[in-house]
Amino acid sequence: MHNEIIKYYGKTPPNKWVLENYDITHLEENRTCWDDLKVYIKIDDNKITEWSFEGDTAIMTTACASAFWESIIWMELEEILTKNYDYIEELIEQPVSKRRKKAAVLWLLTTINAIHKYLDDWKKNTFDDLI
Repeated sequence: MHNEIIKYYGKTPPNKWVLENYDITHLEENRTCWDDLKVYIKIDDNKITEWSFEGDTAIMTTACASAFWESIIWMELEEILTKNYDYIEELIEQPVSKRRKKAAVLWLLTTINAIHKYLDDWKKNTFDDLI
């Protein structure tokens, strides 16, 4: 199942575009593989209502960002802040290799730090917080 999900979302990401009228945007980089990912988030009633991304990303990063998008719409911000690598494994139904874990969590790290920025809580997560 893992390869099918990665191939499908990696090649046909439904949300790789710049969302207009977003409430918050944030950029993160994975210096291990030189991916950069910028998210655009619309928030209503403390829930994500729209989410998109852009960036120079590997197939793993693109696929996970696309699979993630489908799972967080209407999710409470506080719930998203509790997510980590285990959530990705749940989404793709299989572990990610050790060398690709940062690529797989880049979308989550970027989204969590965008939420911290939106909440103005002075927090910032790192890859170590999620893996």
